[in-house]
Amino acid sequence: MSTPGEGHERRSWATPAGAVAALWVLAVVAAGWLVALVVAGADPAGRLISGVAAAGLALAAASSTRARPRLEAGPDGLTVRRLTWTRHTPWSRVDDVRLLRTRRLGRESVLLELDLRDVDDGERLVVLGRAELGADPADVAEELTALRPLR
Repeated sequence: MSTPGEGHERRSWATPAGAVAALWVLAVVAAGWLVALVVAGADPAGRLISGVAAAGLALAAASSTRARPRLEAGPDGLTVRRLTWTRHTPWSRVDDVRLLRTRRLGRESVLLELDLRDVDDGERLVVLGRAELGADPADVAEELTALRPLR
């Protein structure tokens, strides 16, 4: 999705809204399952499993809600959002944009890797997949390469 600016193109990528809504629904269902197990006096192992499921789904839903858009790019650099932090990195501190391709069980998966340097020259590796970007990571890498100023 493009964002109007001062004549400069900006692009952003995020988990699809439908997927975020589905995560919230699943988190509520898992919490209801936990309550039902507690009320029924179910065994501790069952309560533990349902509690972990509810907490994990709620955390994934909160992260997908809070970190929207997950990645944003423009002429001034990249902005990456996570559950607990948002970081803007100018293009001069983006060391690499690359794809990681892995093959498991006959299926190829592609991840977008961003090598970023903090102001204190600390390195940060950000890895994003299709679910977080709402788009094919290969297409996102291509667009980032096109947006990135020549060095």
